[in-house]
Amino acid sequence: MTAAHATTSSSPSTAAAIPSNLALLAALLACALAQFLKLFTTWYKEKRWDSKKMLDSGGMPSSHSATVTALAVAVGLKDGTGGPAFAIAFVLACIVMYDASGVRLHAGRQAELLNQIVCELPPEHPLSSVRPLRDSLGHTPLQVAAGAVLGCIVAYLMSNTK
Repeated sequence: MTAAHATTSSSPSTAAAIPSNLALLAALLACALAQFLKLFTTWYKEKRWDSKKMLDSGGMPSSHSATVTALAVAVGLKDGTGGPAFAIAFVLACIVMYDASGVRLHAGRQAELLNQIVCELPPEHPLSSVRPLRDSLGHTPLQVAAGAVLGCIVAYLMSNTK
């Protein structure tokens, strides 16, 4: 047996590794579930169905928070919290959640204000016909917390199904 053959036969192929990768599957499922739940939270808040919300950023719950929290929790449950993989996932989750409720939330609020200013410009102004900026970029702290709870639940449930 050659060295190359021994290496490939002892390590799982990429296609075979994906189904058994709890952290990746938990993160992807949490993200998809959070995006799907936005349909219902939008209906509850605005009393209308808007399927575009499943692809938008912003809204309740935060899919960003759900994704990174599920990743960190799944890594922690599978490998323990003492290793570098958990440290990386935890720090990533903190940065993403801070960014979602801080920088991106305020950028969205600024876009909303700029859109309002542009709407009030006279029609002859060169900026009056500028396409509006996207204003649903970030999340409130409650949306971030809801996403984090969802991520924890998904990772926990997935880790206990095996």
